[in-house]
Amino acid sequence: MSGMVTAVSSNGEYSFTKPNRDSVTLLAGLGVDGDVHAGVTVKHRSRIAQDPTQPNLRQVHLIHEELFGEVGAEGFDVAPGDLGENITTRGIDLLSLPVGTLLRIGDDAVLEVTGLRNPCLQIDNFQDGLLKRVVGRDEAGNIVRKAGIMSIVKEGGTVRPGDTIKVELPSGPHRPLERV
Repeated sequence: MSGMVTAVSSNGEYSFTKPNRDSVTLLAGLGVDGDVHAGVTVKHRSRIAQDPTQPNLRQVHLIHEELFGEVGAEGFDVAPGDLGENITTRGIDLLSLPVGTLLRIGDDAVLEVTGLRNPCLQIDNFQDGLLKRVVGRDEAGNIVRKAGIMSIVKEGGTVRPGDTIKVELPSGPHRPLERV
């Protein structure tokens, strides 16, 4: 399974959206160089409030570009970086990947998938009603989160739009993604 990077985004300040960049540099064990969410321990405000010593399992946020088309069909205008992701992808069903999947991006970078992004009310502050489009329930009543996945940087490198992404599934029984 493979796909591609369609956009990269980062921001050195806390804000909901992140501006697109020509490239981002991933730092092993930290995240996106210069991004407010980079670090060994948690950097998301809600996680810091709970326990600032928790390991940062949310170093790099990825969203599948296909989501933008899905919510666009319902009247929402969402572009790469708008939902705070660092890497926008195409061609990979990110939400179906198991925990521990490796994403080999470009020449050097390797991410390890840690879980699902847990969408928050800031999404409705961005565009009213959008939260219900990226969080819902399936036929069995289970919560379905569609706002991307989180990962940690195993091997650093520069990532650019157009880079290929190769998916390497973990061995053994696969654990489905849960919110992190």
